[in-house]
Amino acid sequence: MEVAREAGVHPATASRALNPSARGEVSPRTVRRVVQAAERLGYVPNTLARGLRTSRSFVAALVIPDITNSLFPPIVRGAEQVLSAAGFTLVLTDTNNDPDSERGQIASMRAHGVDGFIIATARWQDSLLDELAADGTPTVLVNRRTAKSDLPFVGAEDQDGVRLCVDHLADLGHRNIVHLAGPSDTSTGRERSSAFRAAMRMRQLPLRSAILECASYSEAAGAAGAARLRASGRPFSAIVAANDLLALGAMEQLAGSGLQCPRDYSITGFNDLSFMSKLTPALTTVRVPLAEMGAHAARTLLGWIGSDGNPTSLRVLLPVELIIRGTTSPH
Repeated sequence: MEVAREAGVHPATASRALNPSARGEVSPRTVRRVVQAAERLGYVPNTLARGLRTSRSFVAALVIPDITNSLFPPIVRGAEQVLSAAGFTLVLTDTNNDPDSERGQIASMRAHGVDGFIIATARWQDSLLDELAADGTPTVLVNRRTAKSDLPFVGAEDQDGVRLCVDHLADLGHRNIVHLAGPSDTSTGRERSSAFRAAMRMRQLPLRSAILECASYSEAAGAAGAARLRASGRPFSAIVAANDLLALGAMEQLAGSGLQCPRDYSITGFNDLSFMSKLTPALTTVRVPLAEMGAHAARTLLGWIGSDGNPTSLRVLLPVELIIRGTTSPH
């Protein structure tokens, strides 16, 4: 091997130094020498040959529902960094929230031999994911899970996050708190609604008509939810939105009705997307470690692929933090 000769090491040492998954077996100094030699020679690792030896493609796919949603880029980046360091290529696909498109895309990628999937599109009842689990296809769910939970799942402490929001608002003197809930066909929608009920009961706050389910996690759905809230005549002084986009839509709708935040009502979001601190007023929201979520999902997937077997079901919930900003104030 030319690289080994150039670096003055044994070919097996050069091979380990150039393989991200085996690099830890070689001293950092030797790795640097081999990598520098490879760069001088213009060497490019032959992933195809490596795949033929191991019956792997060294390609993983990340399936997301909407590339325009700011929730997903940090997840993608976290996953890509872990997979790239392990010598894998990450393929990203956007289903546009269309189950038929999702099924077709996953079938195509399976036909092309991807080694596994990280999936962020899970619905509560999801026959496609049931099929992947039954087939033993390495698949890790991120942010959302299914009712059966047969697949490894990496998410956030949704219940803690919603409780933090309700406690914060209650401590500010709010009693009439409404939840703009996510879709009930998603685990996040169901679990955040359940957490809201539990937190309201714990604080002995009125629950009747306090939950409005939104059709999707979008600004348009948040605006529609806020319009329904206004039309219902239900008194409210605070809103716990199931995600930041719902909060943004609700704020825009209520501003059109003459209500100013936080003068007339307080509102919280969930996820702490990158631009929430730049709003006027800046959004009080629950910060979720999105990049770590993607990275942990990638590490879980690599562990499954490397084990050549179906792993024990895993459920990892990452801690969250309430970030208090300008959209909440005393009532």
